[in-house]
Amino acid sequence: MKASLPRKQKGAAAIEFALVFIIFFGVFYGIISFSVPLLLMQSFNQSTAEAVRSSMALDPTTPGYQAALLARAKSVLTTQTQWIPAALNFNVNTDASFDYTGGVLTVRISYPSSKIGAVIPFLNLPGIGQVPNLPANLSAVSSLQF
Repeated sequence: MKASLPRKQKGAAAIEFALVFIIFFGVFYGIISFSVPLLLMQSFNQSTAEAVRSSMALDPTTPGYQAALLARAKSVLTTQTQWIPAALNFNVNTDASFDYTGGVLTVRISYPSSKIGAVIPFLNLPGIGQVPNLPANLSAVSSLQF
């Protein structure tokens, strides 16, 4: 004889699956959507620090020292950020700035978080708001006094 569920319980499994799937999908989407900005921030912090650090090796008696220092910092930053996919539209010329004033070299990245929306769509969830909820710009700054 075939065992069957009572007539009242036939749709319960589908409803339970739907509820569990929504929760699972929300957690999974949250992990993925926040991991990309966190990875970018870690990369920006490391890249700016490495650009400043490697520029320190330049000899201060070099002719055109300030221009050479800024060029070296830009070159290192470009090398450090080459891994970023083209879809994220990161550009060293527009998203980074280099300054050498008063013996202090400063390398700054200010990347608009709206560019991430081209890769990971932002969701507007009722009661929660935008996911991921990011600041307008992802920023990293490193400086070193020579």
